[in-house]
Amino acid sequence: MSYTTITVTPVSPKIGAEIGNVDLTKPLSPKQFEEVHRAFIQHQVIFFRDQKISHDDQIRFGRYFGELGAHVGVTTISKKTDNPYVRLFHYDENTTKVSGDLWHTDQSCAKVPPLASMLYNHTVPPDGGGDTMFASMYEAYEALSPRMKSYLEGLTATHDGTRVFGPGTPIAVHPVIVRQPESGRKLIYVNSSFTVKINELPEKEGIAVLKFLIDHVAQPEWTCRFRWRAHSIAFWDNRCTQHYAIPDYWPNVRSGFRIQLDGKAPPVAG
Repeated sequence: MSYTTITVTPVSPKIGAEIGNVDLTKPLSPKQFEEVHRAFIQHQVIFFRDQKISHDDQIRFGRYFGELGAHVGVTTISKKTDNPYVRLFHYDENTTKVSGDLWHTDQSCAKVPPLASMLYNHTVPPDGGGDTMFASMYEAYEALSPRMKSYLEGLTATHDGTRVFGPGTPIAVHPVIVRQPESGRKLIYVNSSFTVKINELPEKEGIAVLKFLIDHVAQPEWTCRFRWRAHSIAFWDNRCTQHYAIPDYWPNVRSGFRIQLDGKAPPVAG
């Protein structure tokens, strides 16, 4: 695919690309947005460097892709800010637990999970660390054998938010194999943070199948690792990726702000 207003540099063969020649402190032109959106769908997570953005800038960019939403968790490590759409993700020497340090899809416990999330980190550890890994659930699905693909079709799984965010957080049921509505591609939709069981299988069989899938989706062949620098941004498609925040930088500071976009419909069976 050709791009004329931005640059798109893949960071791995299967997932992720850095976007250049764009200033997110300013509105995007219609052509810029079309190309950024195309890169987002193709690469599943896109990255921006050297973007000293404000909350208003971050919100403006997110709204190109849809309506902004709120976190469904009752008890969360991230904190609210004075803007209802922006959450603070700050970690330092007093931090005892880092958010997202397991492979997961954001808030898959919701009936309609978020479409996407955008994390802007303005402060990062001075000597590295705090990287975020991303995995393509398209590629994880494609790597399954034809018999396993057939076996998983029609199964559903329970995603329990209370195990992460406490009582009162939603619990939802979603298909194990879903289809991303814009790309049309099939993917695996279970994760280690929220998925607790496969509903149509006997308990022991379901535990074994779920363990296989959770191990499978984290294979390095379909992942990338984003090394944060100050004023960098990661913007990921929550419908077809998983991510893992590596907590290897204590007692250094890693600090930034995140917004999320509301999903438009529940995940649809593939």
